[in-house]
Amino acid sequence: MKTRAINSPDVPAPAGGYAQVVEATGVQRIVHVSGQIPMALDGTVPSDFVSQSRQAWANVQAQLRAADMTLDNLVKVTIFLSDRRYAAENRQVRNEVLGTRTPALTVIITGIFDEAWLLEIEAVAMA
Repeated sequence: MKTRAINSPDVPAPAGGYAQVVEATGVQRIVHVSGQIPMALDGTVPSDFVSQSRQAWANVQAQLRAADMTLDNLVKVTIFLSDRRYAAENRQVRNEVLGTRTPALTVIITGIFDEAWLLEIEAVAMA
């Protein structure tokens, strides 16, 4: 599989760390990762946003590993935040985790199923 980030010159540029469009060619497998919550295997949920974000990303990575994929296979990520006040910390952790990877990205401010969860992350990966 090969991916190509595309950003049209006819719309505002993305604010770093993602692509407006991701083209995938040579795809043999598509994996849809359900929303991953900030809960550890032992059932604990960290109290602060940064720790919750790192846990949710760790859970995304665990699901990708189970599908024989890595973060390199991500083509689309949707992050649901419980409050927009977490936007900067979300971007910081996302950039730490993704590094130079630029999947298509959407961040939505919304109510989350469990009030203890400050975010949830879902993803699409291809190989």
